[in-house]
Amino acid sequence: MFKIQSGYDSESKTFRLPIELTERLSVLAARNKLSLNQLVIQCLNYAVDNLEKDKD
Repeated sequence: MFKIQSGYDSESKTFRLPIELTERLSVLAARNKLSLNQLVIQCLNYAVDNLEKDKD
C-alpha cells in the first residue's frame, strides 16, 4: 500500500543570508521545482558531507 510520508523531524531556525545568495537559491529552486527549503537542506547536507578532513 502506498503511504504518503510527512517528511522528517525538523526544527525551525533563522539564518541571515546575503540577498544575492538568496536570489540565486530561489532561482535554482524554481528551475528544479523544489521549495527553497528543500534546496537549502540539500545544499547544506552536501556541504557538510563533503567537508575536507583536518590534515593534523
